[in-house]
Amino acid sequence: MIYEITHTTTYDYLNAVALSHHLLRLHPRESRPQRVLTHHLQLDPRPTIIQSHVDYFGNSVRCVTVEGSHRRLIVRASSKVMTGLALRPLPQETPSWQTVRDSCRGAQIGAALEASDFLFDSPLIRTREEYGDYALPSFPADRPLLEGINDFTRRIHHDFKFDPKATTLATPLEQVFKSRRGVCQDFAHLQIACLRSLGLPARYVSGYLETQPPPGQARLMGADASHAWVSVYCTGLGWVDVDPTNNVMPTTRHVTVAWGRDYSDVSPIRGVILGSGEHQLKVAVDVVPVPDSD
Repeated sequence: MIYEITHTTTYDYLNAVALSHHLLRLHPRESRPQRVLTHHLQLDPRPTIIQSHVDYFGNSVRCVTVEGSHRRLIVRASSKVMTGLALRPLPQETPSWQTVRDSCRGAQIGAALEASDFLFDSPLIRTREEYGDYALPSFPADRPLLEGINDFTRRIHHDFKFDPKATTLATPLEQVFKSRRGVCQDFAHLQIACLRSLGLPARYVSGYLETQPPPGQARLMGADASHAWVSVYCTGLGWVDVDPTNNVMPTTRHVTVAWGRDYSDVSPIRGVILGSGEHQLKVAVDVVPVPDSD
């Protein structure tokens, strides 16, 4: 599937800003099932400095500086991305969850060592005994990992209500767990916290969803904005994505932009300004499938 994606962020400042610096993570990732065909970045006002690098997790980052007085900043990222299906085994054919847990403990080399980066607490996620207790019914002894992950994803989808008014970016995970309400970011953080509390490596994935589903399919929650889901490490297989907000395993309708330990590693735009800190923020995302030319 090919998508044209436009991600527009507008900052309206109460007072003029003299100088601003921003880190942008808006370039979709390249992977085996996903190809970036084109990507363009536009800023108004135009930046005086643009620098690019790849961060620790392999995400593409742009560092931009905007000089001169301005009361509005518009950042527009336009991408064309081709998505494909990742190969997945039958859930019952994956190793037991204890095998995966034990393979990542004290790993010295290879994929398990990379996965161990995602076992520990991060700025927005803390492991807790009660999170592990909540996840544990999905992971009885010797259950294949992917069977447990699918069951746990279903339980989060059933137990928690999607409510955009319930949380903000600053809402602690403990409050989300107690209120049973939130958005995709909250549910991804929750699932990661629970899995790490069991000793399973899990990372946070940011990206987009197709806005209009194919005929006869339900519209997924999280469209028209950046979306978030979870990737879980499986020994011998690698990383497997799950979307607790929608109780699905991402397919061609999910477009991956970045991944990290939690949202703080992958926020689309982060900046520092010289001037008034008060502003209004508007974000609009359009994910439009390109019609088949055949």
